[in-house]
Amino acid sequence: MDIATQLSLAGSAIGVLGAMLLFVEFFQLPSYVRFDKDFESYSVDISPDDATEYTAFGRTGAVLIGVAFALQLTGTFL
Repeated sequence: MDIATQLSLAGSAIGVLGAMLLFVEFFQLPSYVRFDKDFESYSVDISPDDATEYTAFGRTGAVLIGVAFALQLTGTFL
């Protein structure tokens, strides 16, 4: 197998892993939203100190997708 094909396959594998991590990130319940099972209702208690926008899953997934794009692009130009 030539190097261009290997880079393309590695980029695809890394991209799939990054996409799965972003999928996990998008479907998490935010830290400032609480669900009360007794009343079946949500409450939003937000303060700038408590809210976290993104977790390590989302950040890692985004970086992996960027690396996958770079590998795919490099493989295309070789």
